[in-house]
Amino acid sequence: MKKTILKFATATALLTYGLVNATASEISNLDVKKECNVEANGIEKVIATAAKYNEMAVKNKIEFMRLGMKASQYIEAVQGAIKTGSKNIDIVDDKKVKTSEATVEFGAWRACSFAISALTQDEEAKKTWRASVPGDGYKY
Repeated sequence: MKKTILKFATATALLTYGLVNATASEISNLDVKKECNVEANGIEKVIATAAKYNEMAVKNKIEFMRLGMKASQYIEAVQGAIKTGSKNIDIVDDKKVKTSEATVEFGAWRACSFAISALTQDEEAKKTWRASVPGDGYKY
């Protein structure tokens, strides 16, 4: 019994490690429109994708924030709305005061696109940062 539990725990840890540590080429090839399409993929799959990539963004300290809400807050709000069966999520500011509301589909799309965009822009910046270095001949 202990061996079975140990094998299961090891397999789960390895699988999780593989999901969290995507390669740079995998991240740069992600298509936000395809991955975050709620109509084609469904809310659950889109929010799972958002959670997967946002975890990497948080680990790299590049999590997106818009309208006072971080991508992780959008993910939590959508997951809560799915559990309760609500059709809308609350948009809150940095003081947790409700400023607006949005549909669950929009919240899932926004969380997914924020998570993926943070990673793809980070990878792109690693390749193109030299184009804007002072002394390279460009006038600023």
